[in-house]
Amino acid sequence: MSKLWNIALVGATGAVGNQMIECLEERNFPVGKIKYLASARSAGEVMEFNGKPVLVEELTHDSFEGIDIALFSAGGDRSREFCPSAARAGAVCIDNSSAWRMDPDVPLVVPEVNPHAIARYTNKGIIANPNCSTIQMVVALKPLHDYAAIKRIVVSTYQAVSGTGKKAIDELRVQTGELLNGRPAKCDIYPHRIAFNCLPQIDSFEPNGYTKEEMKMVFETKKIMEAEIRTTATTVRVPVFYGHSESVNIETEKKITVAKAMELLKHAPGVEVVDDVANGVYPMPIDAAGQDLTLVGRIREDDSIDNGLNLWVVADNIRKGAATNAVQIAEILIEKYLK
Repeated sequence: MSKLWNIALVGATGAVGNQMIECLEERNFPVGKIKYLASARSAGEVMEFNGKPVLVEELTHDSFEGIDIALFSAGGDRSREFCPSAARAGAVCIDNSSAWRMDPDVPLVVPEVNPHAIARYTNKGIIANPNCSTIQMVVALKPLHDYAAIKRIVVSTYQAVSGTGKKAIDELRVQTGELLNGRPAKCDIYPHRIAFNCLPQIDSFEPNGYTKEEMKMVFETKKIMEAEIRTTATTVRVPVFYGHSESVNIETEKKITVAKAMELLKHAPGVEVVDDVANGVYPMPIDAAGQDLTLVGRIREDDSIDNGLNLWVVADNIRKGAATNAVQIAEILIEKYLK
């Protein structure tokens, strides 16, 4: 029998936590004991794993005794406070928040792009999961970058409300119902109405006029791709429940034709080319929702520069953009590094 691993899931009751549970089940991860951890408010709830009941426990600094891998999805403050405790107890932390992403001693990993970086988990016992919008972009760009080094990226994102969590999903649903019934919509989660609207702000604004979300894409792309790629981003929240979309423009060192780009992408891990514009076929959030592939379409040359290419990239932000990526990292950990 193959070895079984003890797993702690921090933030088990949240949207990403729920999806991590589903991913572990779907992918038949070799789980021995599983522990669900959450705030005191959620402690005592009963959830399931593979059809068996699991009691949600309150997260404390003593929660990680005997745990091999701790999957964190409870926000940056919790990760900063509790990841070191988990690591001291002997667990490897895979953190979904932004807390550790830019720490030079913590690897920032997308398995299809830089799986070798996982080896550096020994520095602090922590591996960071990138931002959801960064993950799907670099999955699509990696094969193109390997063929013709990318010099510059201009990306605009159209991000689903599930990226903010369960309360944002509820807010879009309730607002939509209220407006369709002629009643005013109340705003609690976002600064403006999200139903039938687009918000060109994700996270707070920085002094340079960009939002934190936009700067995450700039900094994380360089770290993951291990290249000084000039990147500029505009991130927008749209009234979609699941699935982030991105318009990505790249400038490369040498020309990539549409045919070559399609060939490279069709053979790339984690990518599906969805591009038949003559028949109205291109990636959409409704197609990406519920699956782990990154969909790429609308592939066309940028006629305004010599070596430019445009792509439309779509993925499920809760799955590949968060939960699945973390579980994929855990799979590589147990296959290559943990004994």
